[in-house]
Amino acid sequence: MAVRLTDADIGRLLAERKSLPRGFKRAMNLRQKKGHREGELIVKGVDGSEFILTLRQANLDPLAFSVILSYRLPGTNQIFRLRRYNGKNHEHTNKIESIKFREFHVHKATERYQESGFREDGFAEPTDDFCDYAGAIERMMEQCAFEFPDDSDMPLPAAGTE
Repeated sequence: MAVRLTDADIGRLLAERKSLPRGFKRAMNLRQKKGHREGELIVKGVDGSEFILTLRQANLDPLAFSVILSYRLPGTNQIFRLRRYNGKNHEHTNKIESIKFREFHVHKATERYQESGFREDGFAEPTDDFCDYAGAIERMMEQCAFEFPDDSDMPLPAAGTE
């Protein structure tokens, strides 16, 4: 049986401070996969929650990227996607509302989409808060309560870094 989180649970997880570890930039080096580069980092929340930050960037299309914040459900390997900041290389459809768009957008986990049998983060909103991969990372850091270690003065690595 799939675990469902309420909107209040989702809000609490998004607001939980997430301290990036020292040396997180090295840990987030994007590695080559089929057609894209990807990196992943486990981040602990101050209340003990475990989060996974995943970065993906297509090799050939700068508008094809995804910056994902997931939550690992306690005592399981099940991952719950809280937020997904995407490029505008594809059309997105909000299935409940029957709204389509092809813009930079942010997927947001909702109780309503879970209850309707869709992916937890199936709902998305177009945004002008970012216009590229680096901007998507910055917005996630700001909007999802990430804290940088004292020795850090730069955001996460840009696409194409080794």
